[in-house]
Amino acid sequence: MKKYGYAEDWRDLDGYFAHLARARPTINIATFVGATQLRTAVVGFENRAATAAELAHMSALVDTAMEQGALGLSTAIEYAPAFYASTEEIIALATAARRHGGIYASHMRNEGGQIDQSLDETFRIAREANIPAEIWHLKISGTHNWGRMPHVLARIDSARAAGLDITADQYPYLAGATSLDASIPAWAHSGGDDSLMWRLRDPATRARLHAELAAPPQITDRFYRATQGPQGVLVFPFEDSLHYLQGQRLSDIAAARHRDPIETMFDLVLADHVRTGAIYFIMSEPDVDAAMQKEWVAVDCDAPGVAPDGPFGKEGTHPRAYGTFPRILGRYVRDLKLLPLELAVRKMTSLAAQRVGLMDRGLLRPGLYADITVFDPATVGDRATFEQPHQPSTGIAYVLVNGQIVLAHGQLTAARPGRGLLGPGYLPPERRGRKPGATSG
Repeated sequence: MKKYGYAEDWRDLDGYFAHLARARPTINIATFVGATQLRTAVVGFENRAATAAELAHMSALVDTAMEQGALGLSTAIEYAPAFYASTEEIIALATAARRHGGIYASHMRNEGGQIDQSLDETFRIAREANIPAEIWHLKISGTHNWGRMPHVLARIDSARAAGLDITADQYPYLAGATSLDASIPAWAHSGGDDSLMWRLRDPATRARLHAELAAPPQITDRFYRATQGPQGVLVFPFEDSLHYLQGQRLSDIAAARHRDPIETMFDLVLADHVRTGAIYFIMSEPDVDAAMQKEWVAVDCDAPGVAPDGPFGKEGTHPRAYGTFPRILGRYVRDLKLLPLELAVRKMTSLAAQRVGLMDRGLLRPGLYADITVFDPATVGDRATFEQPHQPSTGIAYVLVNGQIVLAHGQLTAARPGRGLLGPGYLPPERRGRKPGATSG
């Protein structure tokens, strides 16, 4: 926030949507309520179960967020401190979201060798909370697990056939992106970033972490250990003093420093105060292709919004921030003919909108909001690469938001029609606090 000269002036979704309206955005924005934020605010960063009082507090915060317009509950339980939450805790929070018509969306606890257990947990949450569930950025992570996507898809199909409302989404790349410190074993994150840095500075604890990361490969490996070595990790530091390392592979940085790659990773995490981002090459093309052909798998880009001429234009990012949707339309639809154009468009529009309860968007139909992208199927395509990610795509003629043209042949217009989109549980302030479904008599 300090780096970009930005001040937060909200404490809840009401405040955020008011801020958004004052900013007059070009795009529409909707949001879930994040279980990680709930746990951080109420429980903290410790590796422990929530008490009954803390769980009641978090559930009440879900109620409030849903009434203020959240789409549902989201989790990212592969990361600290989210992975300290039990399945029972998530079920309780998901149940609160469901009271207001919300859905459950999750970055599952594991996407590699323990993906079956993660699917079991997702199915259980959906069943016991009686809530639709969305699996975010469905993938098979780790070279030792490649080829298992057909098995995963079959399991989800079976759950759907048994009555569970399970869907997923994906991005069309073989690399994921998250923080560099996500590669460090889970136990070392207890207590938050300061505690992690203390452990990395303590010689004995650092040696233990190094030994765990250098151990023989296992199917349960994550991030750094799920790649084929440090050459499969690209870093993008946050601190300006480290920007010269932007987009470099961990193997090259280590070689230049004459340093072990794992020790180099620890050094970067410390030097950048646990803010270095990383790209991990962890997926296979056949697994990506298999998921993309499923009719219930939508499209996500899993990246923050960036622009080459904006404040993040000099920061590192994944090419998916620019190229996700045109890459599918160009490479996978036109060139590889992996799926028909109509199915690809549905995955990007109506399937996604309807899944999160935005029933007045996502289709070309009288009376619905006109959020429209006009593209040329013959020329649409992505230009962003891992080495040069800040490159807008080609073949996009127009983008309309709420019926107004905001982009015309690569040029932004003066229109600012974006707004905050409210979830199905939204209530005006004067109606809040009543039980869901109650009327005024």
